[in-house]
Amino acid sequence: MATLKSFTDIPQSKKLAEILSPESADMYYPWYIEDDGDTIESGHRITTPNIGNFTTHKINKMILPCWSLAALLNVLPFPQLSKDKLGSGKVGWMVSVYPMNCRYDSCWHDEPIDACMDMIKKLHELNLV
Repeated sequence: MATLKSFTDIPQSKKLAEILSPESADMYYPWYIEDDGDTIESGHRITTPNIGNFTTHKINKMILPCWSLAALLNVLPFPQLSKDKLGSGKVGWMVSVYPMNCRYDSCWHDEPIDACMDMIKKLHELNLV
């Protein structure tokens, strides 16, 4: 059985950092700054925040916010996450949003984090997140 992603990867985190408030993240990737001012990745480890404010560190490019599935669901308006078999034994994840007690839209993906990412990008295009 394949392991599901537990948090956003670096490209997803970079995209979400452009869309969402960094305070909505519940983890972060530490970053180092080289002498010439360019940033480099410190690796693919994540850390839970023990700092009070992501914003200062984001501005200084010292960290990259990272979102867990729970944090992603928390930014969506009335989300519902479900898992279903799609045929040939394949499992798919669907995230739907229900603002005003009516289903607005749904996104399917192999990973629940990826389904949330698709929904957040779709809602962002409509200025809803």
